Parts: sequence; C-alpha cells; structure tokens
Amino acid sequence: MSTLFHRLKEVASPTIGLGCMNLSHGYGNPVPESEARRALDAAFDMGYRHFDTATLYGATANERLLGLALQGKRDQVLLASKCGMAIDPELGKRVIDGRPETLRQQCEASLQRLRTDHLDLYYLHRLDRQVPIEESVGALGRLVSEGKIRGIGLSEVSAATLHRATTEHSIAAVQSEYSLWTRNPEIALIEACREVGTALVAFSPLGRGFLAGSIKEPASLEESDMRRNMPRFSAENYPRNLSLLEDFMDLAGELDMTPGQLALAWLKAQGEDVIPIPGSRSSDHMRENLAAETLSLGTDTITRLGGMMTPDQVMGARYSAAQQADIDTEEFG
Repeated sequence: MSTLFHRLKEVASPTIGLGCMNLSHGYGNPVPESEARRALDAAFDMGYRHFDTATLYGATANERLLGLALQGKRDQVLLASKCGMAIDPELGKRVIDGRPETLRQQCEASLQRLRTDHLDLYYLHRLDRQVPIEESVGALGRLVSEGKIRGIGLSEVSAATLHRATTEHSIAAVQSEYSLWTRNPEIALIEACREVGTALVAFSPLGRGFLAGSIKEPASLEESDMRRNMPRFSAENYPRNLSLLEDFMDLAGELDMTPGQLALAWLKAQGEDVIPIPGSRSSDHMRENLAAETLSLGTDTITRLGGMMTPDQVMGARYSAAQQADIDTEEFG
C-alpha cells in the first residue's frame, strides 16, 4: 500500500480529501476570502484532513488562503501542493517550468504562504517537456532529504513517465482526472501505480460537476469558468452527454444516494489506493461528498455503473487542443 494511504491513516482521516482549487481558481470568480475561510473551517470541523492546493491556483491566492485557514491545525492534516506551473506576473499567463532551481524556489515560497515548514505531498503539476522528468524529480528528492517535503507527487502524467520518475525517487502519488465519465487512468496509469506502490489521487471525481447533475446548461456558467472552453461542455456535445446521465440518476435514486455520492462510491470501489479529492465552494456539498466515505456498492451495481458513460459513449475530449498540449496522460483513440 502507498505511503500516502498510510499517512492518511496517521492523521485519522477519511480517505476522501478536499480539492481547494474551486475556491480561488478555474470555476468563475474567486470566492470572497471571508466566505472561503468559513468553508474551509467547516470542512475541517466535518472531518476533512487531506487538503490539496497549488502554486497556480488563484496565482498563489489559494495557498495563502489555506495558510490562514489551517493555522493551529497543521499537525492534524495532510497538506499537498504543487509546483512547476504558475502564473507569470509579467506575462499574465501560466508557465510550465520544471527546472530544478524553479521547483526549489516555488517550494520555499509555498512553505511561506502555507505557514508551514514542510509539505506532506508536493506534486510536479505538469511535465515540462524541455526538462527530463529525472531532473525535476531529482530536485524534489533533494527537498525530501532536506525535510521540506515528505513525499513526491506527479500530476497528469503517463505510465511511462511515472516509471521513468521512479528510477530517480519513489513517487507517493500521481494525481489525475478520474471519474465515471473520465476513465483515462484505466488505460495504463492505474496498473503502473500499483506496480510501483503509488497512490492514484483522483481530481474532478464528480466530472467537474457533471456527475452531480447540477449543470443543465453550460451557457449559465460564469464567463471565466474554464468548463465553457472544454469540448464536453460545448453546445454541440453537452446535450448528448446529458442524456447519458439519465440511467445514472435513476440508479442513485434507487440506492437512496445523491448522484455525487454514487460517483464517489464507484470511484472508491476501484481500490483503496484510489483517493478522491472532490472540490466544492459549498460546505453543504462538502458534507454530502464526505458522507460517501461510508457508502459501499454491491458487485452488480459496480458492473451496472461500469457500462454507463464509457469512453465510446462520452462526446468530446476532456481538454481543448491547447490544454491537451500540456498533458502527458494516455488518451483513448
């Protein structure tokens, strides 16, 4: 079993974590700081102990937010952040940079913003194709030796990249998009993770809100919401994808679960080394998601779900062509 799973057990936490990006980045305007603080306080009080952030989110605002929210609670949580992708203040756009000196600089800045002397898990947010993965991971390994990070993670990488990385240092976790309607990790990544003892941390386990059944019309999303530029949410593809939800919603009703809880229960059924980190701006939704920790599904239900929203049924790629160019993961043909 992965070292990440053992660390989660050490902090007496549920295995479902909290993706904190939504509060500051990606899904429309950032949540006001006072409201975001209240949501994070509520998340801790209801039992979340695995908090995930990144240098990129909100151009470092999300890390500063967590640094404030987790004061006095640091030894009770598993704190994860990411490096190698940041908003360049001069260019005003995101830049991928996996050079060792950049990763060290970003780590030290993250520690200051997060008000801590170490990170439990530190991910390379994106593979920098100009820098061999061994060099980036070697730099992170030196941060492990210095006690600044406890475990190394990789985000949105392929099985081949993971295997190359492990020749330099053990990898505690790989973070990848994984849900009932995004099954790319099943091509090769899950098997590779299990071969090397690495946890798979599943971001967007509710399909960026799709599986919660709450997005009826993508045009209603804020102009700055990144989903408006994702092919699956296009005016052409989304109505056809919505039709795939009908059987899923019916099954959730049969099982007396919310659709979001059913999506998380399916993901947890894929193995205890698969760790979902749903994100939300709502403390009510956070509580609903956390309740999936105790839900289990029968074999017949898991089989039934497996036949829904298969890659050949889902319309549209998960990223635009420009976004996909930065991704190293395997894709379905």
